[in-house]
Amino acid sequence: MAENKKKTIGQQQTSWSPLAWGLVMGIVFGFLLQKGGVTKYDVILGQLLLTDFTMVKIILTAILTGMIGIYAMKSLGWVELSVKSGSWGMNGIGGLIFGVGFALLGYCPGTIAGAIGNGSLDAMVGGLAGIWIGSGLFAALYPKLRSGILKKGDFGDLTLPKLFKVNDWVVVIPAAVLIVVVLIWIEMAGL
Repeated sequence: MAENKKKTIGQQQTSWSPLAWGLVMGIVFGFLLQKGGVTKYDVILGQLLLTDFTMVKIILTAILTGMIGIYAMKSLGWVELSVKSGSWGMNGIGGLIFGVGFALLGYCPGTIAGAIGNGSLDAMVGGLAGIWIGSGLFAALYPKLRSGILKKGDFGDLTLPKLFKVNDWVVVIPAAVLIVVVLIWIEMAGL
């Protein structure tokens, strides 16, 4: 029994292995955010003022790495993607909550966690409080939102490869090339 790491919950089987990998990847991601300097308020403010493109470079590098890694693992049969259904209403509400929090404090959720790890008092007090209050308000309003605005413009579990009816790599490779070109341009422009 101790050898079996999987537990059955209803019809689903869960394993601690994905959780452990998630924890390890979260720690690595946080470490890289901190090393990249994007947990510092001045870097975030510089990005918002379009004077420091450190955040854009890190975000694009993370998207590039994640996109190639996920689709490579999918092609090898190591993972199976389960795309969550979406809608314009969900994106609008999520963007509004994210944008208001970012505008008020100058941190996004990932950089809040990194800044707390750095000992930033503003992230610890304002950021953590904002996450709790925002999450609580959303949870309280969710029953009304889910049948209303969150359903507006439902587009299901659509992905670009599914939309264009092509192999994943037909979208991933040009997207990766475009990201690399943008990163090179940002570096050459000295941004």
